[in-house]
Amino acid sequence: MHFKLIIALVPDDLTDKVVDAAREAGATGSTVINQARGEGLEVSKTFLGLTLETQRDLILFLVEEHLSRTILETIEKTGDFEHTKNGGIAFQIDVEDAVGVNHQIQALSKVVEEEI
Repeated sequence: MHFKLIIALVPDDLTDKVVDAAREAGATGSTVINQARGEGLEVSKTFLGLTLETQRDLILFLVEEHLSRTILETIEKTGDFEHTKNGGIAFQIDVEDAVGVNHQIQALSKVVEEEI
């Protein structure tokens, strides 16, 4: 079984919504790293030396490759990334190898067989 890593950077108020939607789309788990920072096309504005920016969370999903595109599209739709300025970003990368995922492989085997 081959995996992809989906990385999503979302405003912290959307984290739970994105994680729940990804689970419904086939993700078997996630790791959330709180209080990530980043900048888009425009530099963050400041007020009296304090940066005015929303908090972001970094969410990692290790997912089976046949389910990855559906999960990625679900994350985008849930966060409305394409239509919301500074709404978020998500992308996927190939995973060469992974350990500690036997329980996921057992749970995903039937689901992946149906997808193929």
